[in-house]
Order: sequence, then C-alpha cells, then structure tokens
Amino acid sequence: MNVVSFYRFTDVNDPDAVRVRLQVLCKKEGLLGTILVASEGVNGTLAGEAESIRSVLAWIEEKLLLDAPIGGRWTKTDTAPFRRMRAKVKKEIVTLGRPDIRPDKLTGQHVGVREWNELISDPETLVIDTRNQYEYEVGTFENAVDPETDNFREFSEYACQLAESDPGRKLAMFCTGGIRCEKATALMMELGFSEVYQLQGGILKYLENVDDSDNLWQGECFVFDTRVAVDRDRAEGGYVQCHACRRPLSSDDLASPRYREGVSCPRCVDSLDGGRAKRLEERRKQVGLAEACGEAHIGAVLDD
Repeated sequence: MNVVSFYRFTDVNDPDAVRVRLQVLCKKEGLLGTILVASEGVNGTLAGEAESIRSVLAWIEEKLLLDAPIGGRWTKTDTAPFRRMRAKVKKEIVTLGRPDIRPDKLTGQHVGVREWNELISDPETLVIDTRNQYEYEVGTFENAVDPETDNFREFSEYACQLAESDPGRKLAMFCTGGIRCEKATALMMELGFSEVYQLQGGILKYLENVDDSDNLWQGECFVFDTRVAVDRDRAEGGYVQCHACRRPLSSDDLASPRYREGVSCPRCVDSLDGGRAKRLEERRKQVGLAEACGEAHIGAVLDD
C-alpha cells in the first residue's frame, strides 16, 4: 500500500466546499487517511493505490490553481495505517495560533543537505528545533536549541522572546517534514529577522538524501505513526509510545517503577485522569486476553 504525506500553503476561498469534495473523491477512490483544509491551504496523509492518490492530488492542484505539482513524501506499507477517511476544516493546517501568518506570501529560504550542513556548522548560526520537547529528546542536530514547547502553538511565545533578546541572529530552523518550519520561519521574518533558513523537506528528507559520512543528525527521529521513531537509516527505532500521553518512551522509561504498560508512563502517571486510567487498564487487560488466545485485539493500536 502507498502512503503519501503532503501539504501546500495557498489561498483557499471556500474551505468547506473543498472539504466536502475531497471527502467524496477520496472515498470514491478507496483511500484512507486525513486531510485538513483551511483558508491557508491543505495538509494531509493518504493511503491506497498510487493512481488513486495521484488522482486526488491532481484535483487539488487544479481546484486550488497551484503553480507547481504537489510532490509529497511517498512511502510503502504492508498494512493500512488508517481505519477511515476524514477531511476536516480547520482554522490552520498546522496550529501556530496565527492564521494571519501566510508562508505562501513570505517564508524562510529553503536549503538542501549540503548547504544545511554548512549552515549549522557555522558558530554564528542559531539552530532552532521547531518541534515539541519530547521530539527533541528523541534526537536532534548538534547544538540545536530546544524551545521547550509541548505543542506548536507555544512556539510563538519563544519566537517573540528571541526577537526581543537577539533580533540580529542568523537562523536555521527545522522540523520533521517541513510544514512547521514553513510557518515558524514566516513568523520569524514578520518579527524582523532577516536571515532565516529552513531545512527543505525536513528531517526525513535530510535522512533520505544525506550520505552517512556527512550525516549530522544525532539520535532518532520521532514520527507520528506506529513506528514511533526512526533511526538514521529511517528504519524503526528503539522507542515505544505511551498510550495515555503519546510521548515516546526510552528503555529507561520502560524500566521505571512508575511505568504501567499500556496505561501510563513516568511523565503522565501523576496527571492522568482516574476515569481514563481505568479505561486504559481495562483495555490493557483485553489486549492481554486477546494475545493469550492468539488473536489481535481490535483496539490494540489505538487509544480508547
């Protein structure tokens, strides 16, 4: 099965009409996944036959009058990563809390692998990881700054503080697939930074194209699918995911007496709602019973 992740910042005059048409078209083509539509553009992941996916992407390109094809990141999988097809309207296709920031009008300069390595090796460059703190902890580039955010919406506060304290710095920014960087670099330019660069295609594109001898990535890369994290060769890494808070868990986390398999982890055990903890505990028991009988529990890969 083919899986493609894509996004495009562009003007969408009637997001709800686009959403309705995409829902119908994707179901007709037998696709599974999620597409977000907003006045600022589209962002989605689709799984299915390659020709069916290309048909939907072609419709988006024509409907939104795009000046270049949507390439997306294509991968293969043996099992469907989604259970249904959903097209939804949102205020933003990636939530910064600033729908007025428009990367299709102004954004940072995209750089490829070689230029990126030179850029982040320059001691005058401030390298910023625009992802969440738990993603940063799994892996990042050497000397990258962690804005210590729990979600992308919090990045605006960090950006404003940086603009006040160090407005003249040359910035190199990156994220997993590029979409957060598009918006984050646009925000930085609005705040007055003049030298703003972003890693083209994000970390995953970097790992696809960099030679091992030139690879400056350290650790693993958190991904939002069942793999949890991938290593430098983009193979499944050594992390699992907490069912409650969805954070990646290391071997140390799993060895902690505060870890409850299938229920909670050391990071969320104190804040987990009692009712939800009971539901997760019941789910854990049902998964165990199904495994004992040699069966797959229907909710084995999903939260309650």
